[in-house]
Amino acid sequence: MSINKHCFSVLAALLITGAPVAFAGEVAASFDAKSCKAEYPKASLMNEEQGTVSMSFLVKADGSVIDSKVDKSSGYKNLDKAAVKALSACKFKPGTKDGAAAETWTKVDYAWKLD
Repeated sequence: MSINKHCFSVLAALLITGAPVAFAGEVAASFDAKSCKAEYPKASLMNEEQGTVSMSFLVKADGSVIDSKVDKSSGYKNLDKAAVKALSACKFKPGTKDGAAAETWTKVDYAWKLD
């Protein structure tokens, strides 16, 4: 089936950002989900792939991502890679420890859906 002949409404949504991975006195990093979105991979569109990928990001005190990992796959390597790549490039609001900006881990679930 050709992507040109089949029209999809594409929806990719952030389900959870800044899920608690923190200890007492620690607040996980977060980011604006409206301004940071992943582009649906073309091959995944053509194959009608959907799913939710759960990821963790290590965010520095300046808001940049220094490490990332997939905690639970969407079931599709292309979707997982696209989500990690796009969100790793986002500027996060740094997490805090005892009120000061600090390096923290945060969890993000990204849902890929075709409507």
